[in-house]
Amino acid sequence: MIFKGNFIWAPELDRLEVREHAWLVTEGETVAGVYDQLPPEYAGQPVTDWGDAVIIPAFNDMHIHAPQFVNRGIGYDVRLLEWLDTYTFPLEARYRDVGFAEQVWKRFLNRLWAVGTMRFSAFATIHKEAAWRLMELTEQAGLRGLVGKVNMDRNSPDDLREDTEQSLADTEELICRSRAELKHVGFILTPRFVPSTTEKLMDGLGQLGEKYDLPVQSHLAENPSEIQWVKELHPDISTYTQVYDAFGLLRKGKTIMAHGIYLSDGEKDILREKNVLLAHCPFSNSNVSSGVMPLRRDLEEGLWCCVASDVAGGHTAAMNRSVAAAAALSKLNWLNHPEERHLKVTETFHLATRGSGAFFGKVGAFEPGFDFDALVITPDPVDDLLERTPLERLEQFLYDGDDRHIAARYCGGALVEQPFAL
Repeated sequence: MIFKGNFIWAPELDRLEVREHAWLVTEGETVAGVYDQLPPEYAGQPVTDWGDAVIIPAFNDMHIHAPQFVNRGIGYDVRLLEWLDTYTFPLEARYRDVGFAEQVWKRFLNRLWAVGTMRFSAFATIHKEAAWRLMELTEQAGLRGLVGKVNMDRNSPDDLREDTEQSLADTEELICRSRAELKHVGFILTPRFVPSTTEKLMDGLGQLGEKYDLPVQSHLAENPSEIQWVKELHPDISTYTQVYDAFGLLRKGKTIMAHGIYLSDGEKDILREKNVLLAHCPFSNSNVSSGVMPLRRDLEEGLWCCVASDVAGGHTAAMNRSVAAAAALSKLNWLNHPEERHLKVTETFHLATRGSGAFFGKVGAFEPGFDFDALVITPDPVDDLLERTPLERLEQFLYDGDDRHIAARYCGGALVEQPFAL
């Protein structure tokens, strides 16, 4: 395929590529190149000309709770642990009904498609069949990513507390089934967080990770009360990060930990050595009053970070809004810590495209050999009165755009239409 338009991508935190009125050529699923003049060997081939549209890499959301999609925007006047008990857990118990789960999953995947999230890493619930149905529907939708059955065997409501052995058996069954039947959706080990998983369960999950070479996702150092709880549960282990490490749940280059707001220097050393991806969730951190992640400092200290939505701690799945919010929260942090430069919105754009896409490999940029995941952003009619550069139009989309401004969505070289009619 050959496309013409204004291409913008951020292959590195401090490097933005802007190619106006250029041609992008794909070969199969991947980008062959972006050219200021179309090479002669492609002359005469059909071209999809998007005119003045801005074409950017599609978003990757590396921390999202699929079952909580219907809870977004509710209950943010309480803090994390109370919010979980009041809103999160009662809803998640309903997913034992696979029919209910399927109704939510279809709406969830339609929304991700609408807002331009083509790849993601999602928490499901403890329920094996509901988790499997989410994996199947994601594949059917033409999206790609990772889905995990949540594991919880302590400090949980009665209807969400699993038997340890059954939790591990259900997890292994889904691992094998997904590898046998799915092509573009993988399984990710998903202990909810340390307080809800016993040592026996964490150890068993660590062994499954080693046996099947699996990625892992969980939560880390989100809230001071949570951190204190972990200390009480594991007095013999120095830090929250070391608890995961002790049970083999910091798999090198294959682990996503959400939040990481309150980390010691020693914990950062471990996360850096293990090449753990920290998912910064600005809306969630604000909504449930968790704190402000020192994102610039973490990046400068060599930590691998991305921006994520954390629905329903975050109130929207629209990653452009999380990109803008991450820049805004960084400015608030800078006002209190002027020695830490704030991040520009083009830098947080990198963290939601290439920075996150690196977890999947060559994803999140228009470089040769990268998967062609793209969004075609058309100008808003209200902005016709002034001429804007492509970069200015990108900035306006990040701050104020929505699905009405996305004319087309591509994932792995294929045009993706709305997945489900509801």
